[in-house]
Parts: sequence; structure tokens; C-alpha cells
Amino acid sequence: MANSFDILLLPGDGIGPEVVGAAKTVMDAAAKHFGVSLDCEERKVGAAAIREEGNPVSDETLERAKASDAVLLGAVGDPEFDGGEIRPEAGLLSLRKSLGTFANLRPVAAIPALIDWSPLKREIVSGVDVLIVRELTGGAYFGEKVEGFEYASDQSVYTKDEVVRVARVAFDAARRRKKRVTSVDKANVMATGRMWRKVVAEVGAEEYPDIELDHALADSTAMHLITNPKRFDVIVTDNLFGDMLSDEAAVLPGSMGMLASASLGEPGSPGIFEPVHGSAPDIAGKGIANPYATILSAAMMFRHGLGRPDIAGAIEQGVSAAMEAKFLGRDLGGEKTTQEITKAVSQWVAAGEGVA
Repeated sequence: MANSFDILLLPGDGIGPEVVGAAKTVMDAAAKHFGVSLDCEERKVGAAAIREEGNPVSDETLERAKASDAVLLGAVGDPEFDGGEIRPEAGLLSLRKSLGTFANLRPVAAIPALIDWSPLKREIVSGVDVLIVRELTGGAYFGEKVEGFEYASDQSVYTKDEVVRVARVAFDAARRRKKRVTSVDKANVMATGRMWRKVVAEVGAEEYPDIELDHALADSTAMHLITNPKRFDVIVTDNLFGDMLSDEAAVLPGSMGMLASASLGEPGSPGIFEPVHGSAPDIAGKGIANPYATILSAAMMFRHGLGRPDIAGAIEQGVSAAMEAKFLGRDLGGEKTTQEITKAVSQWVAAGEGVA
């Protein structure tokens, strides 16, 4: 296992600098405990980059990202640029394109300390552990577009190779979990859905005979995610459905502030790891931002990007320990500050024992 890592930090906008700073503190504690070296450089992205560099992400930052082992990102977005020609969010899209990150991994798991915080019944949420794998660079979001008032269209296009590579990511993830994959499409009405289903089935049969595969329609999956989410292990789906289903699944643990994500490209290329929540400019600088999602994104970085599942596990256990000890922010009904939560997780990771 590698013991030295080059990490690019992109805090971004709003609460991004606060939550990335929290994750960096936890990462430093983990590095010391496990005897690894972290070389972290911080650069601008989003609105912060527009103000200082004229673009939502500079060419220099993109090159730096390519040369890193992994990228940890906070959040992008600022109301100052709403409706403008240059949008902070374009920086994230450019980053994804530059690094070729075609698969988005979003884990959604029930957290015992937050079971009653979910809007769903305890018996539905308890024990949920789902990984949604979303194709990130194809489909309707990236197809040819026709803009107009009387007529508009968004072309959804997928190639076999695009489906094969994201399917492999899902099957590989399932091998580390419960060995079950649900492929989601709309094969009943969409040509891309029928192609998607055939290709995923072929990949599963030829390369992953040990993985149980079933197929489901996107609309029925949306229903089952709320009524019986424990039926799923790994879900793999296209860009559009993945966007919708992963946001829907965010209600299961009770707060967007708990959801981490990873955007991965080809093996050996740097991934992007970021919380699902936005920049929340209304609470920026107040010290009350929930850092858990970014800390858990750092854990995903060690597991999926740096090949250190041991460090990832320690960070995840630190988060669980802190939450069980009621280190909860305002979004979760508590009164703990960002700094207090960060300190609690860091203490556990550094010592491997409960927090004070």
C-alpha cells in the first residue's frame, strides 16, 4: 500500500472552505495515526476562481488536478453569478471533463444515530445500505440540443463502450459488497434503455458471473427506493435517472449534509471526491456548517482513489463515534459547531477510541 499521496484541495464557495478545512484536519489526524504523508495544495474553483482568475477553473488548476492522486472538492455556486454568462458550476463540469470522470458513486446508508431524523419510518430506513453508480458524461445532459419556445429537444445518446465501462465500475463495487447489482433503465419505451439493458447483461454474464444481476425500470425503482430500499445493494443507471434517483435517495439518512460522493475515471486517473450538498451561502462563515459529508468524501477518497481502505474505515468509524456521542449540527437538531464536530472526529481517528 502506498504511503505518500498528492492531493489537490478545491474548497470552492460558500461553506466549501469550512467543510474542506474540517476534512483536511481529519485527514491530517489519520495520516499521523497511520504513518502516511499527505502533500495537499489548495487552489480556487467556482465563484472564488471567477473573482480572482477570471474563469470558474483555470487551465493551471486543471493541469494540477491531472497531476494529483486525487481531488477533494467542497462546493461551487454563488447567487452573485445567477443568470450570468459565466457560472461557477462550469468549473466543476470542466474539471470532470478534464479528468474524464465518467462514473459517479453515491453511497446512501442508514446512520443509527439519525434513524428518527429520516422522514421515513424507522423500519423502512434501518439497515439501508445502497450504492448508486451514475453514468456521468453521456445521455440527455450532453447530447445535441435544440433551444426554442415552440420546439426544443435534448438528444440522449450512449455508446456501448460508455455503458460497458460504467457497468464494470458497478460490478466491481458489488464484489466488495453484497454481490448484487440492479441495472435501471426505461427499456420499455427508450431505445437507449434497451441498448443499456443488453450491454449490462452481457458484461455481467461474461465478466461477473459471481454477481447477481437484475433489471428494473426507473419509475418503479423510484417507488421502491422509498417503500423498500433494503432490496437494493448496487444500482447502476444512466446520467438522467442517476441524477434523479440519487437525489431522491438523499432523504433516507435524513440530511443532505451526510452524503458523500466520488466521481471516477479510468483506473489510475485521479478522481473527484465531494459532498452532495451545495455551497449554502446563507450560513457561510458562521461556523455551523455540517462537515460530515465532506469528511466522508475524504474517506471515499482513501478507499476508491488512494487504495487505503484501512484509513477510510477509521474515518468512517470516527464519524459514527462522533454522531453516537451526539456531536450533531443544527441541520440534525443539535447545537455543535463545525469546529466541535471536526475535533470530535479527529480525536477518535487519532486515538482509535471514543470521543470526549
